[in-house]
Amino acid sequence: MKKIIFLLVLLTYYLQGNSALEINYKLGMSKPNTHYFEVEMNVSGISASAIQVKLPVWAPGSYLVREFSKNINQVYAFDEKGNTREVTKISKNCWEINTKDAKSINIKYDVYAFELSVRTSFLDDSHGYLNGTSVFMYVDGYKDVKGKLQITPHASFKKISTSLKHDGNWTYSFDNYDQLVDCPIEIGNQEEFYFEAAGVHHTVAMYGEGNYDIPTLQKDMARIIEAESKAMGENPNKEYVFIIHNVTDPQGGLEHSNSTTLEVNRWTYEGNDYLGFLSLVAHEYFHLWNVKRMRPKELGPFNYDEENYTDLLWVMEGFTSYYDELFLRRAGFYSEDDYINKIIGTINYVENSVGNKVQCVAHSSFDAWIKAYRPTENSSNTTISYYSKGQILACLLDLYIIQKFNAEKSLDDFLQKLYKDFYLKSNVGFTEDEFQATLESFLGEDMDWFFTKYVYGTETPDYKKYFAFVGLNFFNADDSVKPFLGVKASGSGRLIISGITAGSAAEEYGLSVNDEIIAVNGFRVDQTEFDTYIKTLNTGDEFEVLISRDNILKTYKIKMGGRASKKFTFDTKFTEDTKRNFDYWLRVDYAKH
Repeated sequence: MKKIIFLLVLLTYYLQGNSALEINYKLGMSKPNTHYFEVEMNVSGISASAIQVKLPVWAPGSYLVREFSKNINQVYAFDEKGNTREVTKISKNCWEINTKDAKSINIKYDVYAFELSVRTSFLDDSHGYLNGTSVFMYVDGYKDVKGKLQITPHASFKKISTSLKHDGNWTYSFDNYDQLVDCPIEIGNQEEFYFEAAGVHHTVAMYGEGNYDIPTLQKDMARIIEAESKAMGENPNKEYVFIIHNVTDPQGGLEHSNSTTLEVNRWTYEGNDYLGFLSLVAHEYFHLWNVKRMRPKELGPFNYDEENYTDLLWVMEGFTSYYDELFLRRAGFYSEDDYINKIIGTINYVENSVGNKVQCVAHSSFDAWIKAYRPTENSSNTTISYYSKGQILACLLDLYIIQKFNAEKSLDDFLQKLYKDFYLKSNVGFTEDEFQATLESFLGEDMDWFFTKYVYGTETPDYKKYFAFVGLNFFNADDSVKPFLGVKASGSGRLIISGITAGSAAEEYGLSVNDEIIAVNGFRVDQTEFDTYIKTLNTGDEFEVLISRDNILKTYKIKMGGRASKKFTFDTKFTEDTKRNFDYWLRVDYAKH
């Protein structure tokens, strides 16, 4: 008890002693080809004898501990007189600096940045990109301090694109650390263009060559933004920035409060690929409401030192996945059939996933930190995507609400209530219980059955009942049992097993991941020959497989298994009422044509 009191007193003294702290940053990149950002962090107004500085271990929106401090070689500190101050590393991402009798401390360190993704930072002689949590440290206990960031671009870089407030002369200001690292920065010679939508000025910064057409993007992106702003009742931003990387190996998108970074294939701007790009735009833009403002308590203010667990990623990502496709329908990019095919495709994916009956979507959310971003050869047997399963649950809730209110309210109205009750009133996150209570208040009924069965359970929904209200007859078009071995194997030279389906014949009779398939029934096979032979077998047929496991040859006798097929689809059975409900659900009423 005495130790706890002493620590509290020490903490109070520490906080009071640095109450006038000021924190400003400088960012350089004198040799881009080395991939090092040079960071200076000036901390002034110090009265304590020591401060601790930390680098986050993860990037909000990407639920994996990435250990960004691995990219820092050495941290140096100097007082206002230029004297070197002792720096002691006390944990993987924390450094303690001796500040006794110092009024200010200048902290210097270099960050190796050579991972081009929306979650990390990158620098070479073509451009620099910063996701702030991987570059900027903070003073422990002082994330709420305002400050400025002065950037010195390499002489070959002429532009900076970011949603940080520009104060002139490559200087930017921020209200707190969260805002600093929530505004990604593109530095280089990117092409910029602009458009207005929903009363918001939008900047688009395009890095890399591609087959994009600016007038088309201005028009189409605006249509999506108008649709989303209408659905949520308002757009909370005055300005918004898209940073788009046109590359060979795209890494998706990452949301921020008033910006996003999208990484796409440079030739994505035609045909179905272009619709995929617009879906990504819709997804990341909708996050400015759903996760950046209405959010679980754990997702802001952030704990940057460790995992931030929540059961609600099925809402944050799943609902957003539902809406990114729905907004393409509402904005006029999808036909009714296009959208229905998207929904039935996701249902088929979820219901044919073995892991769907093993892991509930709440646990999928909670375990994102150790499973979603670290898949193994067994993941498909034990996990389900909170994106896909959450998308289906969002759709079912939307249909349930439409039926409850006789096609006069939808999921839009519930999300508006969630947004108002938690963000607009007090800008706080909600717990799992508060999310359910808000849904129950909106519907006027107990929803334990929904959460017990589908969120914290793995029961298959009665899809037929939900879709009947909008005139769609849901059925399995093929319920036959088909031969199924349960092996994923590939290779142009050696044919290696990369996956085994749980409960399959392959598992039952002893085959394993990493086995090399050499021969079947005494004949050597390559991938084509093996696949062709397997397709000739019926359920119950026996055959022998020669494999190499750790360079030891083994022969397995296998009896071909079977698996019931699930190929769900819809046909329409409209009445006057169900057609009205259907038209309300898939309405195109927000687009500006």
